[in-house]
Amino acid sequence: MGTLLPFHWHAVTAVAIVAAWVAHLVAVRDAHHRWRAALGLAALAVVVLWPVGDLAASVSLSVATAQRLVIMLLVAPLLVRSVPFDLAARATRPAAIDALVRVAAKPGVALAVVTIVGTASLTSPIVDAGAEHAWVRALTVLADLAVGVVFWLPVLDPAPGTTRLSPMGRAGYLFGGSVLVTGLSFVWIFAHHPLYPALHDQRALVHLSAVADQQVAGFVAKFGAYVPLWAMAFAIVARARESGVPPEESPLHWADVERELERVDRRRDRQRASERGVGTVGGPGT
Repeated sequence: MGTLLPFHWHAVTAVAIVAAWVAHLVAVRDAHHRWRAALGLAALAVVVLWPVGDLAASVSLSVATAQRLVIMLLVAPLLVRSVPFDLAARATRPAAIDALVRVAAKPGVALAVVTIVGTASLTSPIVDAGAEHAWVRALTVLADLAVGVVFWLPVLDPAPGTTRLSPMGRAGYLFGGSVLVTGLSFVWIFAHHPLYPALHDQRALVHLSAVADQQVAGFVAKFGAYVPLWAMAFAIVARARESGVPPEESPLHWADVERELERVDRRRDRQRASERGVGTVGGPGT
């Protein structure tokens, strides 16, 4: 492996991960939230640094697929859950951020983002460009992380004023998401020739031909998404039944009411400002 996959420090990436951890320690005091951030960032380091990150970047599609699943289905929810609700409420209070989170947390929007951006990140041009350019690889990892955060917004409800699904709704969302996350898997499984020319040395480093590596990637995508997401969907419904909450009932919290009142106040202020502007334009001096 040393000759075909030489060791790289990936110093910039490592420093960025450590800096994110230190920033979280400064901003958050609760031990549970700190542990979630530490676990999420540690998992991120494992899949983006040498050797896994290098294998995913220029050698194996199956490793790249596993990397993407870890980022989207493990790292992203841990990082989302590492932010205390009151901190998320303050961070999303500005109107522009509030509007962005509110739209992104809609189940249909979230699934559309996952389908479009997630699929694009594993198309041949993007993967081949990532194998050649480190900055493309970095952008792809950031895109996967962002897509993962968006994917979990309707399930984890990390900020006030977003669409809150019932337990049954969250379970259905996860079932649907498990299919969309693996959009290219059938193409990989049934392809009879290599689709990613820039990936190389699969037989020497992962003991698979290029075509076999693609097929394995298809099965990794399927089972790597189905198993955890379906298990969580069943767990959500079962937990709701055990707690006596009707699975079809959507929760509502006081923080949601407060955020909606803030939005009403902003709309009223904009309307008043608009009316004053119209009055000035149409006043006696015009």
